[in-house]
Amino acid sequence: MSTIVKAQTRTTKENTKLRNSGHIPAIVYGFQMESQPISVDEKNLSKTLREVGRNGVMKLEVNGKTINVVMSDYQMNILKGQMIHADFLAINMKEELEVNVVIHVIGTSVGVSEGGLLQQPNREVTITVKPTDIPEAIEVDVSEMAIGDTLTVADVRDKIDYTITNEDDYTLVTVSAPRTEVEPEETDTDAGVEDTKTEE
Repeated sequence: MSTIVKAQTRTTKENTKLRNSGHIPAIVYGFQMESQPISVDEKNLSKTLREVGRNGVMKLEVNGKTINVVMSDYQMNILKGQMIHADFLAINMKEELEVNVVIHVIGTSVGVSEGGLLQQPNREVTITVKPTDIPEAIEVDVSEMAIGDTLTVADVRDKIDYTITNEDDYTLVTVSAPRTEVEPEETDTDAGVEDTKTEE
């Protein structure tokens, strides 16, 4: 790995100052260490994530000590498109761990070709895997899904090379019927019928 993410210890009172100086408040915890508040250089971290991917193992250097970590969570400022906090999990490279992996849909559903609507109620699954084997994403083929079909973890569990920890009924993809507009009921006024009264 060519890039090492360098970190410094911090206090929680420094967060705003850190962000203004191009650093991200973070925390590291896990294998053989206690929870430690740190800060990392935003550009340094962004470069590493481009190299190893969101789920990749990276090396974090804290006060001269280098440890293997994965990013377990992060927070974003949606308006600015910037990361404002990160959680790093220190790992044992010899042991499996649980990570969330994105589901990528491939293929064009038969139901979608017929006008159906494809939806992904859950875009990630949790898998148990060794750190060196963490995938960036898991692909699922939806080509044979017709209108009204649902794809769950049970349908893909035996088709991928990873152990999924989610329940069998955890829904990944659905293809629903196309939406139809309901025309308003015609009223007497709309039909051009006038309400008349007979004079006595």
